[in-house]
Amino acid sequence: MRTRTIRTIAAAAAVVFTVTSCGGRDDSGGTVGQGECRGQQTTGITDTTIKLGGIYPLSGPASAYGELPKGVRAYFDYINAEQGGIDGREVEYLVRDDGYQPPKTVEETRRLVEQDQVFAVFQTLGTPTSSAVWDYLNQRKVPQVFVAGGATKWGADTEHPWTIGWQPSYRTEGRAFARYVREQRPNATVAVLHQNDDFGKELLTSFTEAVAGSGVTVVAEQSYEVTDPTVEPQVRNLAGSKADVLLNFSTPKFAAQALAADARNPDWNPLHIVSQVANTVSTLRPVGLPNVQGVVSAAFTKDPADPQWAADPAMLGYREKLAKYAPGADPTNQYTVVGWAMAQSFHKAMAAAKCPTREGLRDSVRALNQVGVDLLLPGITLATGPGDAFPMEAVRMQRFEGDRWVLTGDVIEAGR
Repeated sequence: MRTRTIRTIAAAAAVVFTVTSCGGRDDSGGTVGQGECRGQQTTGITDTTIKLGGIYPLSGPASAYGELPKGVRAYFDYINAEQGGIDGREVEYLVRDDGYQPPKTVEETRRLVEQDQVFAVFQTLGTPTSSAVWDYLNQRKVPQVFVAGGATKWGADTEHPWTIGWQPSYRTEGRAFARYVREQRPNATVAVLHQNDDFGKELLTSFTEAVAGSGVTVVAEQSYEVTDPTVEPQVRNLAGSKADVLLNFSTPKFAAQALAADARNPDWNPLHIVSQVANTVSTLRPVGLPNVQGVVSAAFTKDPADPQWAADPAMLGYREKLAKYAPGADPTNQYTVVGWAMAQSFHKAMAAAKCPTREGLRDSVRALNQVGVDLLLPGITLATGPGDAFPMEAVRMQRFEGDRWVLTGDVIEAGR
């Protein structure tokens, strides 16, 4: 991993990009016929509009993620109304529901590309669902930008140049957890609950590799399927190990079930670590906040419930605009925050593109130069380049105390 310069991003700072005009756009779609951008695709983009499509589990076992597109849409509505869109182009944002079912993801993706004629797919959510369509999108040369998921392959793969992730990879997260456990409990025994797919397996593998040769030992593992009604039997089995640490590598519904099952067992009190995909207060609250004290996770965005950001200009602006453009959305929901930050990331990448084309966007997201995004934690920026398609490779650890998460330690650059 290349060395990055860690710097604090002023939350109110604006990043201004110069867009190279390529000329000769075919406003009805197709390709550019003149200049530097000759032969590049302009489907879904005109001089005044840009059409994007997003696919999320608005229903089904992962429906908690349905808050994320609310943040995305609110941001696009805000820039359309107050900034004239992206470089003068109003964003049309189409959202589809796949229920976290890969066959449905395929169906909705084809609909967005072939019927709706979107410029780019921003975003698909989830590892199995996004994996189901990346071959199709790359064959069609349609950008699959800032996938909402942390699979390492979104940045490491070289066969799918039209696909890129956004958040820190599961490898980064797993290594950060390993570092924390080694420091806090250097001789710990560890039990692991994980989703039986690439998401859960990659977190487990990354953690296991990172503790190899230390005094930390994984002594028990249990997996679950997304179709399972509950993970309580798995947690009971893990409790039998009497492990010092429980790694909860689950999506929100199952993470909450595991937290509740752990809390009901008076004979087992492990250090409980929850993956960042399931660490929102909305996931923890149904378990009972007294039951989740001391739970540990990782973070890369500012938490709207943390009073240290109460006067932060970026947080104040986010709350104000969300209330105006998405009055039904919960400003304290971290998925909404992430959606807003992802949309701002797209805005900056698209504005920096040398050509207002699919190829221009593809190249821009792979040439991000320490781009600041207002709601990311200080010290975390977007940076990509030749041989590095990981926009973020850093997190901070956090503990749940009282009714909120409290950051602990410094930014961890855990790498690929």
